[in-house]
Amino acid sequence: MPTRHDIRNVAIVAHVDHGKTTIVDAMLKQAGAFAAHQQLDDRMMDSNDLEREKGITILAKNTAVKYHPKDGGAPITINIIDTPGHADFGGEVERGLSMVDAVVLLVDASEGPLPQTRFVLRKALQAKMPVILCINKTDRPDSRIDEVVNETYDLFLDLDADEDQIEFPIVYACGRDGVASLTKPEDGTVPADSENLEPFFSTILEHVPAPVYDDEAPLQAHVTNLDADNFLGRIALVRVEQGELRKGQTVAWIKRDGTISNVRITELMMTEALTRKPAEVAGPGDICAVAGFPEIMIGETLADPENPIALPLISVDEPAISMTIGTNTSPMVGRGGTGKGADAKSAVKDRKVTARQVKDRLDRELIGNVSLRVLDTERPDAWEVQGRGELALAILVEQMRREGFELTIGKPQVVTQEVDGKVHEPVERMTIDVPEEHMGAVTQLMGVRKGRMDNMSNHGSGWVRMEFVVPSRGLIGFRTEFLTNTRGTGIAHSIHEGHEPWFGPLVTRNNGSLVADRSGAVTPFAMINLQERGVLFTEPGTEVYEGMIVGENSRSDDMDVNITKEKKLTNMRAASADNTENVIPPRKLSLEQSLEFCRDDECVEVTPEAVRIRKVVLDQKERSRTASRAKSAK
Repeated sequence: MPTRHDIRNVAIVAHVDHGKTTIVDAMLKQAGAFAAHQQLDDRMMDSNDLEREKGITILAKNTAVKYHPKDGGAPITINIIDTPGHADFGGEVERGLSMVDAVVLLVDASEGPLPQTRFVLRKALQAKMPVILCINKTDRPDSRIDEVVNETYDLFLDLDADEDQIEFPIVYACGRDGVASLTKPEDGTVPADSENLEPFFSTILEHVPAPVYDDEAPLQAHVTNLDADNFLGRIALVRVEQGELRKGQTVAWIKRDGTISNVRITELMMTEALTRKPAEVAGPGDICAVAGFPEIMIGETLADPENPIALPLISVDEPAISMTIGTNTSPMVGRGGTGKGADAKSAVKDRKVTARQVKDRLDRELIGNVSLRVLDTERPDAWEVQGRGELALAILVEQMRREGFELTIGKPQVVTQEVDGKVHEPVERMTIDVPEEHMGAVTQLMGVRKGRMDNMSNHGSGWVRMEFVVPSRGLIGFRTEFLTNTRGTGIAHSIHEGHEPWFGPLVTRNNGSLVADRSGAVTPFAMINLQERGVLFTEPGTEVYEGMIVGENSRSDDMDVNITKEKKLTNMRAASADNTENVIPPRKLSLEQSLEFCRDDECVEVTPEAVRIRKVVLDQKERSRTASRAKSAK
């Protein structure tokens, strides 16, 4: 069959923070993708604000490098897909792998293969793709290259790789310095026999298969991602499998439901470095962007109008976590960060607070996010949103919050399945690295969450690695407690491991809440009196309302408190003049921590300026009646 030798398509996959984006930066610079005068940022592929803030890749993105072989041959285009390293964004990984012919598996020279490495590698091996192993960060002082290579071989065997896949080439690299070598360096050193990424480029050209195609086959192009442009409208990123796409061409658009309509391609663009440039034609193996399809969806096919043949739809794993997202129903809806707001009416104008706006935004998210689902609930102003994990849903809420939405978010729940008449719940494989002295605390923490230890290894460096299989709902609220118990030294990563029979009841949060019993502004006097009752979340001057949670009780039950109480002034000034007490700084909860803190009868109010935790039922008397009815029913 004919082969295109001028192109290679490869995805770079790895665990979080193992250096994928950094090594792609180095490849772009060394391939001459930028002019000498251009000002370049670090982690250029992380274009999203949230990606830069959190230091993780959220969206799969593609770039193209023009590589000029040292023997003077024709330049070769290497299309590189930078995939996310977090299991919660697995839908992005599956889409990225559908565009390429091989993967580069990047592994940290110290940490070795971690859960997400297992997830992305399993997907690549199932697709029968060849793998190139790149051991990155060889300059880390705690690197252990030989052990990491052996652990990777064990992982391949564990995932039932075939003989061809296990015979993978190994490249040793320091992505930060832009150096790679085929010769193993000493632990803790940068490869000395190379000054650039040339060995890495040559390994990609040698081991990534060039796209093959059939001269006689009709046009087939697979939609793998979506983008939008103010002038062109919706843009579809496609990989051309057979035939050619041309600007102005009329193609058959085969939709998800099997219907076919003929549409004209109004614009065709190819990626060069980080920009898209207009092109006239795209051939087999090319990854290009096309416009002219107002409602095209991921997984659909562009085909020959005379002989339309659909490609298989992209399938993703089932969602594991769900939470309810609805409009803001608190007394402070549409008001500023403190709740006061100089002009409440003007504040509402800039905010998106209606059910229609929230639903439209969730529908827009469904277009580009194949691993998300939105279901109707009994209420017209709230929807159940299902996704891969807590982080993926928290990222969605954070993006909506920055766009001006005000929301009420319910406690995250697990998505169960019924198998042979029994309820099964999602389970996670949790890998934990901790210093030896915290091993007991972690074991106890996982025991309460019904975690089952599968493996434990001691590297002899004072650190222990433990692997647990634990129900997903046991990990809701786990990370904050884990970091507290390990004094911030522990590292925990988890990945979806399938479904197992229901584990039974779990009690993960032992402490109750301190609930405001009236509206008003928080006073230092009230805080001083309450801080021995528990940990407070609010600062002096913050506006609160009845039913809002202002702290964590030191006991297991909830306590209604007056946090707006003022000190009564009298003419006996000297009686307490010498008594000075300090307000303990409140604990500031992030959005993820607030979602973890929630109990079943609590929810999170999210606005552009503030994140507040509140009771679902704000009225204190109504909550008391509900609690007494529940007790009498027992």
